[in-house]
Amino acid sequence: MIMAGVVIGNEAVWNRLSCSSSDLVSRLLGMDLLRLGLERGNTAREALKVITSLLEKYGQGGQCSDIVPDFSYHNSFLIADQKEAWVLETADRLWAAEKVESGCRNISNCLSIGNKVDLCSGGLMEMAREKGWWDGVEAFNWSVVLGGGACGELENPDSRWRCGKKLLEEGARQGKFSVEDMIGVLRDEKSGINRPGGDFPTAGSQVSVLGSDSARACHWLTASLAPSRWGVAGGTWIGKQ
Repeated sequence: MIMAGVVIGNEAVWNRLSCSSSDLVSRLLGMDLLRLGLERGNTAREALKVITSLLEKYGQGGQCSDIVPDFSYHNSFLIADQKEAWVLETADRLWAAEKVESGCRNISNCLSIGNKVDLCSGGLMEMAREKGWWDGVEAFNWSVVLGGGACGELENPDSRWRCGKKLLEEGARQGKFSVEDMIGVLRDEKSGINRPGGDFPTAGSQVSVLGSDSARACHWLTASLAPSRWGVAGGTWIGKQ
């Protein structure tokens, strides 16, 4: 989703603080945080601050599916504007953020921030050491420390992330990556990125080119639920400037 030159995507994640009962208590859903970030943030950095401030104050939780009963999760976010991009991952009211400074980056159903923690919730590392999650000697690794012992509701939650990372890196190998390349990634069914059916079907896809000082942004959105029917030669997508 996009507003004021900022785009945000989110994914379900599970971690050592996931709890099937307390996570169903109505608080802010990931999509609530996403919409408020877009509404109140004029840059990616501002949107990140909005989301983390609300997360720390109100927490996250509630029924996350109208298909699967009693389904809940924590959230990760990919936040970008014309000038910078951030990965933000959460565990209950804790969070860590990585500034994307080179190459390609994706998120999916697992914690993926490693040692590069550029911003985080106050007292995160002290709490991890006190709880015995981290020895305080090895470099702090968010995905290992907070992801350890995670019990989620998906099998192989890191599978889509690993496949997506591979597809992005292959597409960008020659130093070029087009809208068509991104559409190809979003169409991929073998990786599970595109899910045409089941309990968790893909509900839509978006590709955003954020432009530059001399070029306007362009956003490609599916006009149907299935990315596999979305193509440059077809009529099942729309572009908006």
